[in-house]
Amino acid sequence: MSIGRVIILFVCIGLVSFDFNPEIAATEYIEAYKDLAVVEMYRTGIPASITLAQGLHESHYGTSKLAKEANNHFGIKCKNYWTGKTYYHKDDDFNRKGQLIESCFRAYETDIDSYIDRSNFLSQTERYSPLFNFDKTDYTAWAYGLKFCGYATDDNYAQKLISKIEKYNLYLYDTSEDPFRQLIKH
Repeated sequence: MSIGRVIILFVCIGLVSFDFNPEIAATEYIEAYKDLAVVEMYRTGIPASITLAQGLHESHYGTSKLAKEANNHFGIKCKNYWTGKTYYHKDDDFNRKGQLIESCFRAYETDIDSYIDRSNFLSQTERYSPLFNFDKTDYTAWAYGLKFCGYATDDNYAQKLISKIEKYNLYLYDTSEDPFRQLIKH
């Protein structure tokens, strides 16, 4: 019996499971990116909870093709001024005939580049400037503000972010100490 048939047999009788477990994926994602989210919070003022919730949601816990192949954790599209690497896949753009077409997304060398660019995108784009009037611990205002400013087309986007923040206690990172201040103390 060939190795391919053995694998198919194991999958068919349930000996091998390829089930996605969102709880494990979420825990691993948060552990991997929490420090980066806090660093970006101190650099730009964007709450770490919002950054992590968006990363979890937009990258499907770091497992989406966009996150894996383009290191894009936030679904940021190219825009006409983007001069960096690109990645194309179907999302929510349609041609004049109403057919779904591939959208241009930003591609990054590393996950860190994705986090930094997303922070810069929000902090340097005029339409998101109202967000920076909110306190960094007011994740509810930030979530609804992102939706209001046009970050996502999903009507339930704010509620989805808030749900993740509360489910995984991401709001605790909004009061984390500045990691650079910790380095200076030592």
